[in-house]
Amino acid sequence: MKEILVVGMGGFLGASLRYAIGTWVTRFNETGFPFNTFFINIVGCFLIGIFFGGGFNENTEFPLKEFVAIGILGGFTTFSTFGLETFEMLKSGQLKLSIIYVLGSMLIGLAAVFLGMSISK
Repeated sequence: MKEILVVGMGGFLGASLRYAIGTWVTRFNETGFPFNTFFINIVGCFLIGIFFGGGFNENTEFPLKEFVAIGILGGFTTFSTFGLETFEMLKSGQLKLSIIYVLGSMLIGLAAVFLGMSISK
C-alpha cells in the first residue's frame, strides 16, 4: 500500500507538470504538429536517462525509484497520448506528418536517453 501511495504522489506531480508544460508549449504552436507531446516525451526520455545513468536502477532504495521513475516520470511522459495523436493524424490523412512524428519521437527519444545516461556518469 505504501508503494502505491508513493507512486501516486509522484504521478500527481508528473501529470501536473505534463499538463502545465504541455499547455504552455501549445500556446506557441500554430503548425498542427503535436509539439507539446513531442517535447514532453523527449524531456521525459532525457530525465529517465539521467536518473538511471546516475546509478538509480532496480537496486535503488525504496521509495526513490518508485517516486521518481515510476511516479513522476511515468506521469510526465505521454506515450498513450502519442499513440492517440498518431492515430488521429493517420485517420485525417496526414501520413507524412505522422511518420515524422513517430520516427522523430523514437529516434530523438533514444538519443536523449543515451545523452542523459552519458551526462550523468
